[in-house]
Amino acid sequence: MSGRTAVGARRRWTEAVEADSASWTSAYVRIAVLADCGCALAAGLVAFTIRFGSQGHTPSTYLALSLSLPLLWPLTVALSGGYDSRFIGVGPDEFRKIVNAGMWLIAALAVLSYAARADIARGYVVIALPCITLLDLFVRYALRKRLHRFRRRGKCVRRAVAVGHASVVADLAVELRRETHHGLLVVAACLADPADPAAGSEIAGVPAIGGLDDVAGVVQRFQADTVAVLACPEMSGVRLRDLAWELEKTDTDLCVAPALLDVAGPRTTIRPVAGLPLLHVDHPEFTGARRVIKAVFDRAVAGAAMILAAPLFIFVAIAIKIADGGPALFRQTRVGKDGRTFTVYKFRTMVLDAEDRKPQLADHNEHDGVLFKIRSDPRITKVGRWLRRWSVDELPQLINVLRGDMSMVGPRPALPDEAARYRDHVRRRLMVKPGITGLWQVNGRSDLSWDESVRLDLRYVENWSFVLDLLILWKTLSAVLGGYGAY
Repeated sequence: MSGRTAVGARRRWTEAVEADSASWTSAYVRIAVLADCGCALAAGLVAFTIRFGSQGHTPSTYLALSLSLPLLWPLTVALSGGYDSRFIGVGPDEFRKIVNAGMWLIAALAVLSYAARADIARGYVVIALPCITLLDLFVRYALRKRLHRFRRRGKCVRRAVAVGHASVVADLAVELRRETHHGLLVVAACLADPADPAAGSEIAGVPAIGGLDDVAGVVQRFQADTVAVLACPEMSGVRLRDLAWELEKTDTDLCVAPALLDVAGPRTTIRPVAGLPLLHVDHPEFTGARRVIKAVFDRAVAGAAMILAAPLFIFVAIAIKIADGGPALFRQTRVGKDGRTFTVYKFRTMVLDAEDRKPQLADHNEHDGVLFKIRSDPRITKVGRWLRRWSVDELPQLINVLRGDMSMVGPRPALPDEAARYRDHVRRRLMVKPGITGLWQVNGRSDLSWDESVRLDLRYVENWSFVLDLLILWKTLSAVLGGYGAY
């Protein structure tokens, strides 16, 4: 991809973000295609140079193959669904399709070389195709982060009309307003119950206009491009079908949310039975081989991290000791898997009598629910404030991971008095080991409300996977470096 072409594509995208959804979406796809071409050309030339650069003659066949990769790669990505606008900017599907495209291209070259009895140098293939995939994943990640920056400024978003009851519409509006990276903004609501007191007013800042029969008109009035139908018994199958036919005329997307809370896609499959699209939900997995793999991974990562961070451990321990002469480590009882208690280890960040002074600060608690948090807690030492800012105080919990009390990723470890106040559904957090980091860590940390932190922990418990753990560990790094919600 030439510099002039890339600059031109970026300029056209920047202009398109000010326009409607179709404009910025097509602009994003165009720049993604150009980026894919550039990645393929770069990877092909790198593989050619490494494999054949030291040879006296130039194998024209491989040079031609390197120059054809910018055509083959985007075609393979397109066949894998890598340019599907539904997956732009959110979720792992976009990256998964890039990986699938890389595997498909390797398989296609293997089959073609066998069928044509062509002797393709394995060194070239081993360098070129994985290099294309990894380079493209990096570029797509950079494109996604750029898109997220636009969305934080209110650009590159889809305008949605929410259909359902007032409470779920409010939850959706607040959630999408907080997590702008989803790129969906609720601009109006159509209530399932026309007698709802919220009808004709606002719900979480969103105008509630009309009912189930007025959706198409509201879409036109607010120039929306998406309709989100939330779970409500009033929206029957026939009514939903009629709505889909109406929206089809204006090419408006229709999304239907089932009555499931925080159940991830891998646990759900649609099975058509007697003309009905039945949604089958798999049970969460709490035992088995995948949990064994998680335990081995936890201990391996914790062990390696402790070895690498040993000099930092020594430095922090000395700094804490010099500051006030007290112990470097802070020990506290926490509740783990199945309600079993254990001793958690952290670097001490508060004064020695912090627990005794806690009742005096009860009126200053800035957190709702059962958590106790004060943004400017007077009990935190100067060294402790720095440790918390960069989450260094959490490092001794690696000892807990090695002992099997905790995991690298999991729900937040609860205090006994917190766990004693858990309601039935919250106690489900205790079905897995608590973690050093988790969804709560990468989605706001101390800035989260109690209900939101519970929802994130339950989402993790219900949808755990090894890939999700890796994703959370990756996001934890940016959350710690940014210092979001750390106090």
